[in-house]
Amino acid sequence: MSATDHKVIAKVYLGTSFAWFLIAGLMAMLIRSELAYPGQQAVNEELYKQLFRMNGTIMLLMFATLLFFGFGNVIMPLQIGSPDVAFPRLNMFRYWLFLIAASGFLARQGAPDSGWTAYTPLSDAEHSPGVGGDLSIMGLWMAASAPFWLRYSSSPQLSVCVRPA
Repeated sequence: MSATDHKVIAKVYLGTSFAWFLIAGLMAMLIRSELAYPGQQAVNEELYKQLFRMNGTIMLLMFATLLFFGFGNVIMPLQIGSPDVAFPRLNMFRYWLFLIAASGFLARQGAPDSGWTAYTPLSDAEHSPGVGGDLSIMGLWMAASAPFWLRYSSSPQLSVCVRPA
């Protein structure tokens, strides 16, 4: 995946966003099945808290943000008449940051079970042991820092303004 065309990168963003939407939808169905019939355990308490955390994080950061970037990569260069974005490799790097950010969910001890806000009483070592919480915080940092690359990677104004004389 080292594409540099903004339309190809946009398709990658949109496809990955849709995949995250499906994954989060399956998690939401598991959460709702637990809430539908109280007393019958569809999932245990720890898995429920992990699903709650992953569903919130995926819908906010992995689905909505990637969807926004996908549409931005398709529409913005076409609106201003630019042939491509200014730094397409940096744009693709931003995509890889989002994929690496999901590594907190793949920890051996499981995803963090501290709720999707990760407030202190639930995110300490007693209530959320293991490496999943640390990986999740680093993943949140990476996913939150990726939009700041937007200023440089999706700026077709630079390619319009900086032309050889």
